[in-house]
Amino acid sequence: MTMLQLPTYDDVVQAAERIAGAAHRTPVLTSRTVNEEFGAEVFFKCENMQRMGAFKFRGGYNALARFSPEQRRAGVVAFSSGNHAQAIALSARLLEIPATIIMPEDAPAAKVAATRGYGATVVTYDRYTEDREQIGRALAARDGLTLIPPYDHADVIAGQGTAAKELFDEVGPLDAFFVCLGGGGLLSGSALATRALSPGCLLYGVEPEAGNDGQQSFRTGQIVHIDTPRTIADGAQTQHLGQLTFPIIQRDVDDILTVSDDELVACMRFFAERMKIVVEPTGCLGFAAARKMKDSLRGKRIGVLVSGGNIDLARFASLIGA
Repeated sequence: MTMLQLPTYDDVVQAAERIAGAAHRTPVLTSRTVNEEFGAEVFFKCENMQRMGAFKFRGGYNALARFSPEQRRAGVVAFSSGNHAQAIALSARLLEIPATIIMPEDAPAAKVAATRGYGATVVTYDRYTEDREQIGRALAARDGLTLIPPYDHADVIAGQGTAAKELFDEVGPLDAFFVCLGGGGLLSGSALATRALSPGCLLYGVEPEAGNDGQQSFRTGQIVHIDTPRTIADGAQTQHLGQLTFPIIQRDVDDILTVSDDELVACMRFFAERMKIVVEPTGCLGFAAARKMKDSLRGKRIGVLVSGGNIDLARFASLIGA
């Protein structure tokens, strides 16, 4: 499988076998309160309970597990605002691969600390003035490292799709499925699983209002680039979809929706108060969109992918206590 080939559901199946025993099979939670509010059955796939706290471990481990002996010796480089950073750092530690991670100077302190804690070397940059992809390519060329981007990589996409596969394997077909959208790795991987396991399901990607490049791309038919969005959903502060993720999204997704930061905070508060789980702002995108659409979802079976729970506790308290 090369970078120019779109991954398929078969790749998701192989990824599931590859990561078995390394990645957690995360729980699917339900809430009577949510079901009553929606008048529907709502299933939350809780990737906030994944290793390193987010779905990103799936794609990161799948990609690194396919390295040749030469690639393993030389090492990996990745760029990320936090969750992909931790995913690559932890996967590299488990597979005994040297890792260098490029992170923004203003990345959440907990994510930077965790990345370093897994043994990776962290290189910082200014996300508003510097190009992380350019920095990554330069380091890869200089030191002979293999660059694993956070979403636009076939093995990463296939690995991310295993979360949706697990959800459908556990609960069966759904009527609608809401998935967080940043660069599109999770959504495109989820799309491959959805179309194979629940072909009639309506599939929605969800972005922050301030960063709706995916929505613009979906509706214009071409990849739209935007400035780094200012939103509390730091995992979705991407500037564009990928060359691999976009065609899958264009082909298999029904629509791209947006939600406000205030709506994300309301969902964070609900998860903490009523379901007793910590979810980062980006992880609330799917639930926030489903809540806005709940009147049209009555009587349906709904899936929500909760993508991660990595947030500094002081930041979490300041947001939900506001």
